[in-house]
Amino acid sequence: MSAPSNTASAVSQSDPIRAVVPSGRSSRGGDWPAVVSVALVSFVLVLSEFLPIGLLPVISSSLHVSLGTVGLVVVVPGLMAAVTAPLVTIASGRLDRRTVLTALALFIAASNVLAALAPSMAVMAAARVLLGIGVGGFWAMGAGVAARLVPAEAVHRATSLITAGISAGTVVSLPLGALVGHLAGWRTAFVVAAGAALLALAALTLRLPSLPPTGAIRMATLTVSLRNPAARIALLATGLIFFGHFAAYTYVTPYLEEQAHFGSSAVTLILLGYGMAGLAGNFAAGAVIGRSLRTVYVTAAVLVAVTVGLLNALTGVAPLVVVLVMVWGAAFGAVPLALQTWILRATPKAPESGMALLVSACQIALAAGSFIGGMVVDGYGTSAGFALGGTLALLSAATQLRSRPQVG
Repeated sequence: MSAPSNTASAVSQSDPIRAVVPSGRSSRGGDWPAVVSVALVSFVLVLSEFLPIGLLPVISSSLHVSLGTVGLVVVVPGLMAAVTAPLVTIASGRLDRRTVLTALALFIAASNVLAALAPSMAVMAAARVLLGIGVGGFWAMGAGVAARLVPAEAVHRATSLITAGISAGTVVSLPLGALVGHLAGWRTAFVVAAGAALLALAALTLRLPSLPPTGAIRMATLTVSLRNPAARIALLATGLIFFGHFAAYTYVTPYLEEQAHFGSSAVTLILLGYGMAGLAGNFAAGAVIGRSLRTVYVTAAVLVAVTVGLLNALTGVAPLVVVLVMVWGAAFGAVPLALQTWILRATPKAPESGMALLVSACQIALAAGSFIGGMVVDGYGTSAGFALGGTLALLSAATQLRSRPQVG
């Protein structure tokens, strides 16, 4: 990447995320088709990660393993992503990022093909390991490339388009898996995911330009990022909000069915609404986050905490429960974009290092939140799990009190 101009350097002092924007783009308006291609891969990787959740019983029966064992198809990708995000970033060295991202997208497609053909749980687990490598590496590098594809003033909009893949994948994965699995079997659901992955790979191959590395990432680079107080606070906030959110959200279906007394069809519609609200929250955050990251993040985290708490108190009021779940979705939809912007501002000289650490923090907190949230729910009920989630979300918002100089 060429050195930034004096103008770009001046801009970066007020908004460090823009310091990673290179000069020499192909057009003054930016390469939006390339941004869309990255967004498509982000959609497919989330779709692939969560697709099996609604298929666990039939996969368990087909592969002749217990339901607890087949649950590894959900756990393994997250844990692998946490481990491989920094490792892939380091191993990529001075490779062109277009080559690396294309290879990672290929891993995602291959994982779905292997899962569709898996004759045993061992092969299925191997397929999900491949997916974890693709997820961890792609998020560590791909989520930050918007800053290299569009002008500085459009970075937040482009980044929100890429992170919208999270919400879109969440919206589609469960109903698509359930529908295709019901009509044609669980293997066909993975074939569909593989087809989507190959289309996204083709778009990425055709549209993403060469992206020379800005510098090799080494273990020492990660260490330096961890020593950065702003980065540590961003990672702490990430761990708290993801732990809290998934401690509650993982068990939102039993809450809606057993406590709010919605039927299964109504629950499906509510969760679809949650996902659509997440998309809206993501794009709304993208429109305003350049003006005040602190306001966006605190508002989102506090809304997550408040809605989760009110769901406990208003269980018997069905219309309010639906509204609260929608608000929860919109609030959390803004979180990934805000956290990504935060870590990039905190590590402007080593953005890939910061993103690798962020991916690891997200995936570890996600797995821990789901697991410990389950223990709390089993021992004390869904209300306790929601209370834990809300408390941690508030603590995450409070970390902004320590980050005033960096986040403004």
